[in-house]
Amino acid sequence: MKGVLYTGKIEVIDDLEVRDPGLGEVTVRIGAAGLCHSDLSVVNGTIPFPTPVVLGHEGAGIVEEVGPGVTTLKEGDRVVLTTLGNCGRCSACEQGKPTQCPETFGKLPQPFTLKGDPVYQFANTSVFAERTVVKEAQAIKVDERVPLEAAALIGCGVLTGAGAVFNRAKVERGSSVAVWGIGGIGLNVIQAARIAGATRIIAVDTNPAKEASARQFGATEFSDGSEKLQGLDYTFECVGHPAVIRTAIDALGWGGTCVILGVPKLGTEAAFDVSSMYINKSIMGCRYGTSQPRHDVPMLVDYYLSGQLLLDELVTRTYPLDEIERAVHDLEAGELNRGVFQL
Repeated sequence: MKGVLYTGKIEVIDDLEVRDPGLGEVTVRIGAAGLCHSDLSVVNGTIPFPTPVVLGHEGAGIVEEVGPGVTTLKEGDRVVLTTLGNCGRCSACEQGKPTQCPETFGKLPQPFTLKGDPVYQFANTSVFAERTVVKEAQAIKVDERVPLEAAALIGCGVLTGAGAVFNRAKVERGSSVAVWGIGGIGLNVIQAARIAGATRIIAVDTNPAKEASARQFGATEFSDGSEKLQGLDYTFECVGHPAVIRTAIDALGWGGTCVILGVPKLGTEAAFDVSSMYINKSIMGCRYGTSQPRHDVPMLVDYYLSGQLLLDELVTRTYPLDEIERAVHDLEAGELNRGVFQL
C-alpha cells in the first residue's frame, strides 16, 4: 500500500505493509488526512522521533476490520482518529483525564513493515498511509453526514484548539480573548471562543493575509502584532516562540489566563515578569486540548451539523498523497488553513 515515509527525507512509497488488528484494535482505511505542523516538527527535529516512520496524525476513514474484543465499532463505520492511546484503566483515565495517561507517552509502536523491516507509527496513528491499525478507543464513530475531509481535522487541529478554549481555559461568555498565530490551531481557538460567547476576539499574526480567515471564523479584530495589547481575560499562544509567549502573558489583565499551545524545540525556555503574576494571572500548558475524545468529538460534530463549527472552511486545498512536497511548501508559505490529503 501507499504511504509517506520519513527516513531523514520524505518519501512516498507504495510497498508499505500493515499488520492485522490485534486484541482491542481496528484497521482503518484512511479516506482523508490533514497536514499539521507537528508532522513537519518531526522532519525539522523539533519533535525527536526515531526513523523510519510513517507520518501523519490527523485523519478519518472507514473501519475495515475489527480485532478480538472490539465491541463499539464494526466494519463500515466512519471514524475520526485521535492520537491518544490511553489505557482506560489508570487513575487519570478513570478521572476523565486521558491526556494525562502515562500510557500515552513514550510508546513507539511498529505496526508497519517495509520489505520485512519494522517501521514506526507516528503519534499512535500514521494516517499518511492507505491503512493503519489503532486501538479501539482511538477511533471515534461519527455521523455519516460529515465529509471525511472535514472529519479528519477534528482529530488534531480542532480538538486541540477548541479543547484549549472549552476544557483548559474554560472561556466565559462576555470575555476578551487574543490569539497569536492564525494557522489551523489558532482558527479553532477563535471559533471556539466565538461559540463560548467571547465578545472581543483579537487575532494576531504578522501575515496580513490571515485576516480574512480570522474574521470568517469569529475574530472581531485583527492585529499584526505591532500594537501592545493589555487587560485581556484570555490569551492563547499558538506559535511556540518565547518572545510571543512573553507577549501573550504581558497582555493579560487581572485574573487573566494564558494558554500555551505552540510547540518550540525541546529545551526552549521562556521568561516572564514574576511580579505581574500577583494580580492572579495564570499560565497554562495544554496537551491535545485537554480533551476527552469520546465526549468531545461527538460534541464538535454536533456543533458542525448545527452550523456553529466551521470545518469545510478549514480546508484550503486538497492533494493526492503523491503531492506531499507541494503541500509542505504551501503550509510553510502560510498559504493554508489546512491542507488535506485525499487517499
